[in-house]
Amino acid sequence: MKQRIVILGAGESGTGAALLASKKGYEIFVSDQSPIKDKYKQELLAHKIDFEEGQHTEAKIINASLIIKSPGIPDKAEIIKKCKYAGIEIIDELEFGFRFIKGKVIAITGTNGKTTTTLLTFHLLKEAGVKVALAGNVGFSLARQIAEQDHDWYVIEISSFQLDGTTTFKPAVGVLLNITPDHLDRYEYQLQNYINSKFRITRHMSDTDTFIYYADDAILKHEVKARPIAGQQLAISLSDESTPVHYDGTRMSFGFSEAFKIAQSETTLKGPHNLINTMAAVSAAQLAGLSEQAIRKGLATFKNAPHRLESVAVINGVEFVNDSKATNVDSVVYGLGSYTGPLVWIAGGVDKGNDYTLIEKEVKQKVRTLICLGKENDKLKKAFGNVVSTIKETQSVKELVKMALAEAQKGDVVLLSPACASFDLFKNYEDRGDQFRSAVLELKMEVEGQSK
Repeated sequence: MKQRIVILGAGESGTGAALLASKKGYEIFVSDQSPIKDKYKQELLAHKIDFEEGQHTEAKIINASLIIKSPGIPDKAEIIKKCKYAGIEIIDELEFGFRFIKGKVIAITGTNGKTTTTLLTFHLLKEAGVKVALAGNVGFSLARQIAEQDHDWYVIEISSFQLDGTTTFKPAVGVLLNITPDHLDRYEYQLQNYINSKFRITRHMSDTDTFIYYADDAILKHEVKARPIAGQQLAISLSDESTPVHYDGTRMSFGFSEAFKIAQSETTLKGPHNLINTMAAVSAAQLAGLSEQAIRKGLATFKNAPHRLESVAVINGVEFVNDSKATNVDSVVYGLGSYTGPLVWIAGGVDKGNDYTLIEKEVKQKVRTLICLGKENDKLKKAFGNVVSTIKETQSVKELVKMALAEAQKGDVVLLSPACASFDLFKNYEDRGDQFRSAVLELKMEVEGQSK
C-alpha cells in the first residue's frame, strides 16, 4: 500500500514537494485554504495530483501518514493542531527534499543578508562550472530541484520557519550571518525561541561539516560558546584579525585553505554589511573547492537581487537606489551604512514595532531629507522630527520620485529603504520596489527629453 502524503499549501514549496512525491510514487493530496495560482494548478493537473483549494477538508487530511506543510502556516493553525493530536509526522518541504538528496548542501540563514549571500555563493559556484542548484527562499523549492535532476551542490536560503520543520536536515556548509529580533509574533515574543530556531541549522552537523558564522554579532558569539556544535567552526569578522576570515580595514583576508586577500572595490557590492556577506560566500565557495582565480572572476560579475540596494538610475547627477527589501530597521542600518551621504531617504509603510533610535545617529549624519511613503507616518515623523531638517510625505510613487529629485542635489543618493512592511499601499515589497523603479525610469526619460 502506498504511503499517503498530504501537502498543506500549494505555493512554490508545496507544489515542489508534490512533484517530488509524485516522482517517488506516493499517494498525494494537496490542500490549500486559499485559491491556488494558475501556474501551480496547471502543474498539479499535468501530473494528475489530487488537490483542493479554498478549504482544508479535515477527513482528507487526518488520514495522512506524513504532512508536508508550507512554512507560512503557523503551528497554532487549527488544522496543524488536529494533525499533531492525531500523531501525524509534520515536516517542511525542505526536509522532505533533503531525504532524497544526492549532492551536498550549503545552507544560509540569518535575519538579514541571507538573500545576497545565497545568490553570491550560487553565482560563484555556477560561474566556476560547478553543477549547482539554487533553492529555498530564493529560486525554486529544493524538492522541485531534486525532482528535476541531481546536482553536486545545492545552495539554499533557509528561513527560521523552514528550519522549524526540519528533523534530519544537515548542510555540509551552514552559514549564520546574524540574529536580530524578527518574526517574534511567531515565537511567543521570546527572542530565545527565535535564536533556537536559527541554530537548528547546526543540529545534525558532524565533524566533516563546517559552520560559518559572523563572530562580531553579540548573540552569535554568546550562543556559539554556549552550544555543543559538532561541525568545524569558521568565524568571520570585521574587526578581529585573529579569525581565519576577516577584514583588515583595507581588504578581506581569507586565511584558511588557499590564503588570499580581496578589496571590496574588486567586487560589485557596497557597504560593510556586504563585506560580511562576501566573506561568508567566498568561504563557502572555498569549502566547495573553488580556487582563488575562480572566486575573483565570479566576484567581478555578480549582480545582486532586485530591491536590495539596486541602483536604478542617475538623474541630473542624483543616484536613485531601490532597497525596498529593507522591511525592518536592521536592514536599513545596512542601507544607510552603504553610503557616506548626503541622502534623501524614503521610508514608511506598516510599522512592525520599529525602534528608530538604532539609526538616529546615522540619519542625523547623512540624511538631508526624509520622505515618508505610507498611510500612517506619525511614528516616523515623531522619531526624526528633531533629527532631519526637512520631512515630507506622500502616498503616490510618481509624486515621490519628483519630490525626491527636487530635494536632492548633484552627488546625492535617493535611497528607498523603508524600514516597514509594504501592505498599506502595495501588494508586497517587490511591488513597492517595482513601482519605484518604473517611476524613476519614467522620470529619467522625462528629464532627458526636456534637456534635448
